[in-house]
Amino acid sequence: MATAAATSASEPEAESKAGPKADGEEDEVKAARTRRKVLSRAVAAATYKTVGPGWDQQEEGVSESDGDEYAMASSAESSPGEYEWEYDEEEEKNQLEIERLEEQLSINVYDYNCHVDLIRLLRLEGELTKVRMARQKMSEIFPLTEELWLEWLHDEISMAQDGLDREHVYDLFEKAVKDYICPNIWLEYGQYSVGGIGQKGGLEKVRSVFERALSSVGLHMTKGLALWEAYREFESAIVEAARPVAGFLSPFDREQTFDSQLEKVHSLFRRQLAIPLYDMEATFAEYEEWSEDPVPESVIQNYNKALQQLEKYKPYEEALLQAEAPRLSEYQAYIDFEMKIGDPARIQLIFERALVENCLVPDLWIRYSQYLDRQLKVKDLVLSVHNRAVRNCPWTVALWSRYLLAMERHGVDHQVISVTFEKALNAGFIQATDYVEIWQAYLDYLRRRVDFKQDSSKELEELRAAFTRALEYLKQEVEERFNESGDPSCVIMQNWARIEARLCNNMQKARELWDSIMTRGNAKYANMWLEYYNLERAHGDTQHCRKALHRAVQCTSDYPEHVCEVLLTMERTEGSLEDWDTAVQKTETRLARVNEQRMKAAEKEAALVQQEEEKAEQRKRARAEKKALKKKKKTRGPEKRGADEDNEKEWGDDEEEQPSKRRRVENSIPAAGETQNIEVAAGPAGKCATVDVEPPSKQKEKAASLKRDMPKVLHDSSKDSITVFVSNLPYSMQEPDVKLRPLFEACGEVVQIRPIFSNRGDFRGYCYVEFKEEKSALQALEMDRKSVEGRPMFVSPCVDKSKNPDFKVFRYSTSLEKHKLFISGLPFSCTKEELEEICKAHGTVKDLRLVTNRAGKPKGLAYVEYENESQASQAVMKMDGMTIKENVIKVAISNPPQRKVPEKPETRKAPGGPMLLPQTYGARGKGRTQLSLLPRALQRPSAAAPQAENGPAAAPAVAASAATEAPKMSNADFAKLFLRK
Repeated sequence: MATAAATSASEPEAESKAGPKADGEEDEVKAARTRRKVLSRAVAAATYKTVGPGWDQQEEGVSESDGDEYAMASSAESSPGEYEWEYDEEEEKNQLEIERLEEQLSINVYDYNCHVDLIRLLRLEGELTKVRMARQKMSEIFPLTEELWLEWLHDEISMAQDGLDREHVYDLFEKAVKDYICPNIWLEYGQYSVGGIGQKGGLEKVRSVFERALSSVGLHMTKGLALWEAYREFESAIVEAARPVAGFLSPFDREQTFDSQLEKVHSLFRRQLAIPLYDMEATFAEYEEWSEDPVPESVIQNYNKALQQLEKYKPYEEALLQAEAPRLSEYQAYIDFEMKIGDPARIQLIFERALVENCLVPDLWIRYSQYLDRQLKVKDLVLSVHNRAVRNCPWTVALWSRYLLAMERHGVDHQVISVTFEKALNAGFIQATDYVEIWQAYLDYLRRRVDFKQDSSKELEELRAAFTRALEYLKQEVEERFNESGDPSCVIMQNWARIEARLCNNMQKARELWDSIMTRGNAKYANMWLEYYNLERAHGDTQHCRKALHRAVQCTSDYPEHVCEVLLTMERTEGSLEDWDTAVQKTETRLARVNEQRMKAAEKEAALVQQEEEKAEQRKRARAEKKALKKKKKTRGPEKRGADEDNEKEWGDDEEEQPSKRRRVENSIPAAGETQNIEVAAGPAGKCATVDVEPPSKQKEKAASLKRDMPKVLHDSSKDSITVFVSNLPYSMQEPDVKLRPLFEACGEVVQIRPIFSNRGDFRGYCYVEFKEEKSALQALEMDRKSVEGRPMFVSPCVDKSKNPDFKVFRYSTSLEKHKLFISGLPFSCTKEELEEICKAHGTVKDLRLVTNRAGKPKGLAYVEYENESQASQAVMKMDGMTIKENVIKVAISNPPQRKVPEKPETRKAPGGPMLLPQTYGARGKGRTQLSLLPRALQRPSAAAPQAENGPAAAPAVAASAATEAPKMSNADFAKLFLRK
């Protein structure tokens, strides 16, 4: 089979097998034919050198020319082009851009897009040395894509002139095949190695490259065919070249050369037919035609078995063909299928295929490395995958931690592990806690290196120095960047104290560390004191345990009762009478002070509640008085109004009546039995107009008839799936159904638009839009926040709130999104286009949203979504503190605070206990403490509130109720309560 046919058949991912040819396929076929011709000539020359007499320098020169011809053919594919600038201004502009990019890379070497742009410009300018150095630097930091490698390789191939240059190209190929699984790079590698077949060991080199290529991607169902075809074509060319001279050889030499070479081709056919690949039928037919003997039965059986396997794999391959990149869900389903079968080679291959398109997905790298760590456990393979993982996702601390563990597991040199850890510190994590995690992983590794049977060792000193450096790093570097150390509970210092106490028997150092922990704001927590007490209990002495508990009693503010109970329990089992008396006295004093503070806090809270109730009562009375006054004004008679009008005329007969007064007069209702005609001032001439005013009974009838005449908007809940709810529309919108219909008809056929009106006929700002098809309704949801007459229109699914009371529509994620930024402090005049132009300098912006209020006015906030986490972290470092239109903005990774769900007002029942009344909070909401501020001994079930004539009576203060319900208790009574078991 021709290589061109193999290449065409090996890429069904780009087009279906039965579909039309792509536009560029003809050029690809021509290039493949050129490579095939060069390959055949080079193989023929090498064969004559091996088996034929009279091989001389002239023939060797032919081989070299063949290699040069291949280099030209290969480089022609890359089409690097020679760019000639017509204007010096354009060259100068490129040079300035190159200088800018180089300066930017000197500041931040992890800017991926900056590397790519610099290489592109240097290549256009023809700076071969500089572009080679730029590529080298980028490849040391990032893995390069298949396109970048092929471009680099083609450039180097076109410049290669001698054997040393060829070795340099070989080294580049070796680096290229390690970044990602790339069948095209392997194919280029094999075909380029054919060009050096005339050199010493050239034939073995070609076969070694092809064998490694088959081991790497030979199982690739869609692209592996091209490699099999190229390798078999190479061996077939050797057979054809050796056939003319086979008749001149002795039977022994013929068996050693020609027949053994023929067997290599047979072996390749049999190996290929035993693997499920696309277009297997054509390969089998070719084998039958090529072989002079019938195909063996064993080969047919393996072939049929491979066909059956192919049918199992086809659904997953077809799903990949139909989906669009990056096809993560399809790859994950494929991986699950392969994991069930359990073939390590195929599992490794499908992981590699998935990572080519999803190299920035940390979870995929974690799953792949975890499989290798637990199943294959091959050192070179495991460490290679871990290294590639941290190069692709350097911002993910879990990958670095796993890398350090894998290196330790496989016995990597300590110096190499230390260098890797330093790289992790410079990777640019986006959370302070990530630095704590990587320091913990490295300190755990150093701790496992120490032989604690020795009193002192180099490893132990290194461990202590690392602990000291970790604390300084978190305090200086991390806290300066994130305004927090990431370790508020001092976990690293706690681990250090445990190591000193348990493994080094150095309690003095452990106590110093715990003193430092307590001085960092942890002395108020009971669990911290109890952790210290347990350490002293296990490795210290009773005196220091007692001292720690006494300090805990004085300092603890969250759970002092628990600490007091632990102290009394220790003194009961180990202490003397004097120790017991001292402990009782201290606990009584402390608990009395705590209870006093809690009582004061409860009184203050009760006073706030009472003040709030009084304010609410005042507002209620004010509303009642206002309502009564309004009602009184409505029921005034015409005589009162006439007197008012006379008074107004006295003060200003020539003044025109205000419209508001006219409305008030026109809407006034006369008392029953009075005249129905009222004279009203009509203008500056002093003339009066007569207005007919109906009695209240007729007005009520008229309002009721108006309400009956208005069309009622009935909603059919069975059509919720094809209906959307549209809100936040302008109340002044005239004929909403007419204006909204063209807007929504772009999504599909609109059956009906039902605007909602008030009883007076005013539009209420929302409506229902019913479509004919459900897909149209789903498409209409994408119009949410679209501006309509200057206001953002809200479009949400139509859901019956009575059946789904907890349903809420919120488009955006409320959890941590490492690829999205939250920007605050923006000037209100900043537009989306201006902000996007600023953000594009730091990466690819996928989405940008300016936060507005319901009226569409900006709030000075924005969310910016980048392509990956690396770009987002770079943007945070560059943009935080930037000044935009005299406003200093703040930029951080998007991590909205958790929304507090309001507690339902219904009563709750504690497990195994009585019904609990809902808690009442003051004017400022719930206090900081989560504890009851009233001692349990004083808590009594409150009686029902006495009912007054017009409602419940005012609740007395908590302190007063407590005093009436329970007698006051002395310190001794409190002590008995706390010591009672």
